[in-house]
Amino acid sequence: MALKDAADDVDGALNRNSQRGLSFENAFGGVTSYMRRPYTKDLTGMDMAVTGIPFDQAVTNRPGTRLGPRAIREASTLQPCDPPYGWDINPLTDFNICDYGDVAFDYADTRSFPPALTAHVSTILNAGCGYLGLGGDHYITFPTLRAFAEQFGPMALIQFDAHSDTWPDDDMDRIDHGTMFYKAFKEGLIVPEKSVQVGIRTQNDYDAGCHVIDAPQVHAQTPAETAAQIRGIVGDHPVFLTFDIDCLDPAFAPGTGTPVWGGLSSAQAAAILRDLRGINMKGGDVVEVSPPFDTTGATAIAGAHVGMELMCLYCWNLRERGR
Repeated sequence: MALKDAADDVDGALNRNSQRGLSFENAFGGVTSYMRRPYTKDLTGMDMAVTGIPFDQAVTNRPGTRLGPRAIREASTLQPCDPPYGWDINPLTDFNICDYGDVAFDYADTRSFPPALTAHVSTILNAGCGYLGLGGDHYITFPTLRAFAEQFGPMALIQFDAHSDTWPDDDMDRIDHGTMFYKAFKEGLIVPEKSVQVGIRTQNDYDAGCHVIDAPQVHAQTPAETAAQIRGIVGDHPVFLTFDIDCLDPAFAPGTGTPVWGGLSSAQAAAILRDLRGINMKGGDVVEVSPPFDTTGATAIAGAHVGMELMCLYCWNLRERGR
């Protein structure tokens, strides 16, 4: 049936009659919204909005993550013809989800970007929608957290990453993807004792009081044990989950700006994320996919899958807790 549907199913991002349902478009054609969800700026009745943040002016090494949202959307066309594996819900059929397009900003006026992104995210949250961001470099999470803290109060942060991104930097106006969580902790956007960094494998003596489950520890135990630790730390506090794709080992995600060996496998990450169901997740993002260094597309594929897991976590929570 799906193969027959593909003959007529095309450009669902523009002409889908309902926000819900699987998509049987040919993966290699059509308008590439995330998971073939409809493009719209009308958030009425939406459960979750996906948005791209094509910003990479904060990188310290290899650029290119400004192209990440486009690549993740394209990679996601392989997924929406099937329910997400390992879940008892399907966000694509059970919830109203849209692709809200990208944040608008002046690439030549970098200082204007943070407030522009905070306002963009606030528009989604004020509409009562869940939020999924597609980066972009990891700096984007800082202005995003400002919008979340305004809506929900200081957040518990679950950060999957090779780097802590808490290198000290007291110039709050500097835009740097290695110091923004230092600033977010200092600004009171994150609750340190309720937050956890997973997969860390670079040296930084300042942890801001945040819990750390480094990559060697993740490798030394089961994914279920890691997930249980994370759930025990965040408890029922409102959570923002950010997934830097360099948390994965370069063997699984080479297309990123600051790759570090010894990282998680995609299988470990998938199992941990699925075992986090039940956290009080309010939103999340996936960042640092850099297509110019992603020669096989594996990194964008990983990013698309992480995005779906975050969507499942949010929607599972929405179903169990209600609005």
